[in-house]
Amino acid sequence: MKGIGFFAGGLLLDSFGFSHALWLMAGLLSIVLILVFFSLPPMMGKSKASASIRELFGKQRAINLLAAARIFLFGARDVWFVVGVPVFLYSQGWNFTMVGTFMAFWTIGYGVVQALAPKVIRRSTDGLSNEVPAARHWSLLLAFVPLVLAGAVVSGQEPIEWIVVGGLTLFGFAFAVNSSVHSYLILAYAGSEKAAEDVGFYYAANATGRFLGTLLSGLLYQWGGVSYALYGSAAMLLACWIITTALPMTHALPMPNAGSDTPAN
Repeated sequence: MKGIGFFAGGLLLDSFGFSHALWLMAGLLSIVLILVFFSLPPMMGKSKASASIRELFGKQRAINLLAAARIFLFGARDVWFVVGVPVFLYSQGWNFTMVGTFMAFWTIGYGVVQALAPKVIRRSTDGLSNEVPAARHWSLLLAFVPLVLAGAVVSGQEPIEWIVVGGLTLFGFAFAVNSSVHSYLILAYAGSEKAAEDVGFYYAANATGRFLGTLLSGLLYQWGGVSYALYGSAAMLLACWIITTALPMTHALPMPNAGSDTPAN
């Protein structure tokens, strides 16, 4: 559905222009809001929330490391995905519908590969001995893709837009596997009592990475074009890889009770 949204966005820009497309989307979202208001069932169950901000951020070391790696992983995707490559393709003569179609197929393909990731990486009996090395290997492998693409742009290889599209398709496959491994590991590391909170903390890191990637996507493209955005992606992926090298290979002991002066593991 997210991929279809990219296609629809490009089509709306071509057909109605920016302002009218926004008004149309606002109208459709209003319909969705009304349907949700009348049809969404009440929330069931309650989770035990942290008693303080200190406890919220005082996660076990594995979760903090995985959250930090997630920031750089998704920042590395959005640093080219949000501004750099769409504007670059448009500057190469693509129209909005063509750019939106590429983004749509990339996103849909990314989702399909995520679903197939368990077939790519064999699950270990302890849930970590295969998965943690996989997170390290795939992030390092992924870093080389934008680095090579940036070099191709700088050297003026032709047809450059299709080289970039092909390279980012390969990036999408490796990124999807890497993202799936991360999403598995947060559940493997999370404790049973506050698993929902641990996962929420992890996805807050995901959103932080997307924010940084979006900001840098515009800045880097403005400073040096799509090659700067791709170099930025490679740098963030190297940071992600460095952090994943510190991920523990064993499950942590249960966290101390709330209010305890014992530091988090």
